[in-house]
Amino acid sequence: MFPQRLDSTVAYGIAKAMMDGFNRHYRLFRQESARAKHRYETRDWRGQQRAQRERIEFYDLRVKECLTRLVKEFKADEQPMAVWEQVKLHYIGLLVNHHQPELAETFFNSVTTKILKRAYFQNDFIFVRPAVSTEYIENEEPTASPTYRCYYPTAESLPAEVLRLLHDFDLRVPFDDIDRDAALVLEAMKRRFDHSRLRANFQLQVLSGLFFRNKGAYVVGKIINGFQEVPFALAILHNREGRLVVDAALFGEDDLLLLFSFARAYFMVDMEVPSAYVQFLRSLMPRKPRAEFYNALGLAKQGKTLFYRDFLFHMRHSSDRFRIAPGIKGMVMLVFDLPSFPFVFKVIRDFYPPQKDTSREQIRGKYQLVKQHDRVGRMADTLEFSEVGFPRARFTDELIAEIQKYAPSQLEISDRDGDGTTEVVLRHVYIERRMIPLNLYLQELFDTLQARPDDATARAQLRHAVIEYGNAIKDLVAANIFPGDMLWKNFGITRHGKVVFYDYDEIEYLTDCNFRHVPTARNEEDELSGEVWYPVAKNDVFPETFGPFLLGNPMVRDVFLEHHADLLDPEFWQSHKERILAGHVHDVFPYERERRLRALASA
Repeated sequence: MFPQRLDSTVAYGIAKAMMDGFNRHYRLFRQESARAKHRYETRDWRGQQRAQRERIEFYDLRVKECLTRLVKEFKADEQPMAVWEQVKLHYIGLLVNHHQPELAETFFNSVTTKILKRAYFQNDFIFVRPAVSTEYIENEEPTASPTYRCYYPTAESLPAEVLRLLHDFDLRVPFDDIDRDAALVLEAMKRRFDHSRLRANFQLQVLSGLFFRNKGAYVVGKIINGFQEVPFALAILHNREGRLVVDAALFGEDDLLLLFSFARAYFMVDMEVPSAYVQFLRSLMPRKPRAEFYNALGLAKQGKTLFYRDFLFHMRHSSDRFRIAPGIKGMVMLVFDLPSFPFVFKVIRDFYPPQKDTSREQIRGKYQLVKQHDRVGRMADTLEFSEVGFPRARFTDELIAEIQKYAPSQLEISDRDGDGTTEVVLRHVYIERRMIPLNLYLQELFDTLQARPDDATARAQLRHAVIEYGNAIKDLVAANIFPGDMLWKNFGITRHGKVVFYDYDEIEYLTDCNFRHVPTARNEEDELSGEVWYPVAKNDVFPETFGPFLLGNPMVRDVFLEHHADLLDPEFWQSHKERILAGHVHDVFPYERERRLRALASA
């Protein structure tokens, strides 16, 4: 219960110091995001990737700084609960008229839970639910840009307004031919809405900030014509001469969901009011959870907060139980899921078979590598939680037995909160979006084709999955990632038919690998040997040996060799390694070729 009086100067000091810590964090976060425009204009691609990696660390650094200040100046770790009962109320007062209140609340939780013991960070002391609404927050400073710009063209002025839309982003690099690009954009737009009759409220709404990621800048907005609303995004790239071109026009929710995929790196966007950006983006992609928009904008801690709130809400409105996840069990990770919830939970095992020469610290390092790296749409993002509590009644006995057997150090079952409810506490867990394991997906297609050999749909789906599998590996190669274990079971297929990698314990930088041909057998005994008879050093890779593990099924082998035979050739891997070492940054686009404007113009 909250106190009736707010009379503690120490409590106010703690609250003010935490607000100062958050404001410093968001100021630095925003400055780094704003600098993405200059890096894009100067084609500093390595710098852009480095900034994307480093920005991920900002939050934890600021939390540590704030924690140190609170302990040093206020002895916060020694204050009685009577003081802490007032801290939150003082903090809420400081959130009035704040432009990032939801982020500030999450920062407060991060700092508070590191100071207070688990038994004390109850609902009274942290923000379990938001205390301040984020509806209709807007930057009201006279010189500030609105969250989004509106254009109200007529049929006659539509070409000029599309041209103005591009000019308004004030990119300091000339377009190759902006009039041509604006005409191509308009032509692509006209295919997506009824332009023969412009309604009274016909308008284009466009977010004021460009979305920067890797080598691209993206305009994000929507067309409104009467009751029709069409989301769109425009990809602006540099051509070979260093001038700008609008490379692609994306339309509709599905196209934008791929652009904002959970398997891609975070955007850099200069935002004063992030909740307003999220609200606008949700109007374009209503199926996507708010948590994932915050993640896509680089605000992963807020995404994590919202995910956990969504998860608790789901737990209150469901009754199924956690179970061992379907599929082949991993040798490093113990995986379980809740059938009604679209995510999987992964716990690192305590021990591994002899062929897995690794450790818990190394595995966590691999997951951190993926978090910081360009995921190019091919590696699932993960949420990392510690000391997570679940009701014991929601776990199957088989799952509890599995955790007790393979990861006992990660499990505690007790009444930790003293309320008589048995709780399962996992000391460390990763959470990922659930996908269909590719090996199970292919097996279903094999079974279908065995029963109905002439099933054209199943055959087309199998062909698509195998081609996508190879494309996924090639995209990872372009991003300087060697997946290590390339078995089908380590890849999943999304609802959009994209193949995504999700098993990270053996990944390496491509540039750290040595790609070799299998030596010629010295004699018949070598040739017939079931053992490797030639010397193999750490990080040696022999692509010619992939075939027997991956291509046992003739239907798979034929499609794979037609489209991706080069993956079995060491020269393919070595040439990419050498280009990356020479400083080349490959293009990996978050859209299909048919979305490119030159392809649209010739269609």
